[in-house]
Formats: sequence, structure tokens, C-alpha cells
Amino acid sequence: MTPFTGLAAQFQSAKVLVTGAAGFLGMHLCGALLKNGAEVFAVSRTNRNAQRKDFHWLQADLTNSKNVRQMVGQIKPDVIFHLSGMASASTDLNLVLPTYESLLTSTVCLLTSAAELGCKRFIIPGSLNEPEPGKTDPISGSPYAMAKWATSHYGRMFFKIYQTPVVIVRIFMAYGPGQASTKLIPYVVNSALRDQAPEIASGQWEADWIYIDDVIDGLLIAGCKPGIDGLTIDLGSGSLTSVRDIVKKAIASTGHNVEAAFNSREDRPFEPVRVADIAGARTALGWSAKISLTEGLDRTVRALRQELQEEDGKLARF
Repeated sequence: MTPFTGLAAQFQSAKVLVTGAAGFLGMHLCGALLKNGAEVFAVSRTNRNAQRKDFHWLQADLTNSKNVRQMVGQIKPDVIFHLSGMASASTDLNLVLPTYESLLTSTVCLLTSAAELGCKRFIIPGSLNEPEPGKTDPISGSPYAMAKWATSHYGRMFFKIYQTPVVIVRIFMAYGPGQASTKLIPYVVNSALRDQAPEIASGQWEADWIYIDDVIDGLLIAGCKPGIDGLTIDLGSGSLTSVRDIVKKAIASTGHNVEAAFNSREDRPFEPVRVADIAGARTALGWSAKISLTEGLDRTVRALRQELQEEDGKLARF
């Protein structure tokens, strides 16, 4: 299929609402939307007006249906990217209610407002942690996975019953510059750049890793391509790489002679191993990942090295 190339024309002067705009995906997406001419309304739980001045920053409690309806009614967005919500694969009991509220309640509030007030496209990010489709008795491995699975089903229900133009985009293991330092790849890279051994679990778990620029390209196309309402589309590379191999590749990319301390931490229980359906993404979006794992890690290392040098430079002045 010929790749979809109408992004600038589709987003030119469009009003786009992005929740979770201060997060890893959100900041990259907002920047890309601006480059394509969109008017970006960026939503965060806290006041962000001191940050990017080219966004319309909004502070909102997305679990409050009245506030959400008012916000959507005032903006009248053409496209909604609902990226906010607590993300943790932990099975801690204390995460059940927070993930339920931040993921499921917020999604239902936004979907209801979109159904009432209208929009051209509503993007819900799915997760590789959700139970696989087709299983007769799906069991989620964490409160987060359960909440994501429920949000996806609500999205499908709103499309089927209310014709809300929902597209679910299941994002696999995204990485790249701007990711939280506690995430695996930045943690490993920053440790190696400081000549410290990163402490890792067994490293046996395998995942489908995808660089952030590829993810954003897929999200942009999903946000405006016609004829895909109601679909669930995977964004991934289509191949699995173990944590052990990722850690070794990331350290090698730094050029530092550091050995990771494997088996220093416990493996997470119930971690699913799942690969993206790249044929589905190619058919639905005309999209496929372009940036190799080696190139993506090199780009990430360069960005983190620059950040570390700038941080060290600031410290040296005091």
C-alpha cells in the first residue's frame, strides 16, 4: 500500500487536543503536530504554562465529567489524542484505584463528551500488556493492564453504538530521547555514561522495541487517515529482542566498558511476551517502522550524553 502522505494538509489549522501532553509520547506528539500546522491544546494535571509557549496549556482533572465536557465544548477539537494516565506494570494493590481512575474513568469521560459534542477522530493508545484478543478467558497481569484492556473495550463500544470515530493504536515498547530516567534504556545508558553498572533483573523477557519517531509518525497518520474508524492497530517493529540484548546493545552504543549486573533485581511477574502485527499497520495506515534498533539506540545515547554534559557543565559553574 502507498504510504499516507497528507499529514500537513490534514492537520493544517486543525484543533487537536492532547492529554498527557507533558509525558514522553505527549511532548513528542505535540511538537510534531505543531510542525504540521495544528493548533495544539495540551492537557496536564498540573500547571504547565511556564513550558512551551506555542501550545495552549490546559490544567484539567479528566476524571471529572463536568469539567471534561466543558473543556471539550469550549475547544471543539477536530482530533483527540488521549495519552494521559498512570502507567506502571507493578501488581501493587495500591495501584488498583489510581489506574482505574486515571485510565478508565478519564477515557469514559472524554469518550462521552466526544460522542455528545463530536470530533473527527479519537485516538486511544492501547498497550502490549493488555490480554491478547480472542482469548475466551482473558486475565490481566496488572491493574494497569486491566485498566487499558477496559479502556479499549469502551472505545470499541462507543464506536459500535454511538459511531464515535475511535481508533485504538496499540503502542509497543517505545523508547528514545525525553523518556523518564527511570525507564530501562535511559537508566542503562545514564549508568554506563557514568561508568556505573546498571542493576537489571534476569533480562530474559522479550519485547518489541520501537523508536519514538516511528511511533509519532504512526499516531499522526492514525489521527487523520480516513476509513480506519473502529480499528485496533499495532505500532511496533514486528520483532522481539530480550532485555539482556537491549541492555548490552545500549551499553555498547555508549562506548563505555561497563558490565550490567544481571539478576540484581526480581523479574516482574505475568509480563506478557507479544510482537506487533506489522501487516495490520501496513494495511490500515501504510506505515511501518523505519528506524532500526541500532540507530534508535545511537540517537538516544547521543541525546542523553548531551544532557549529561549540560548537567555537568551547570554543576561546574557552582
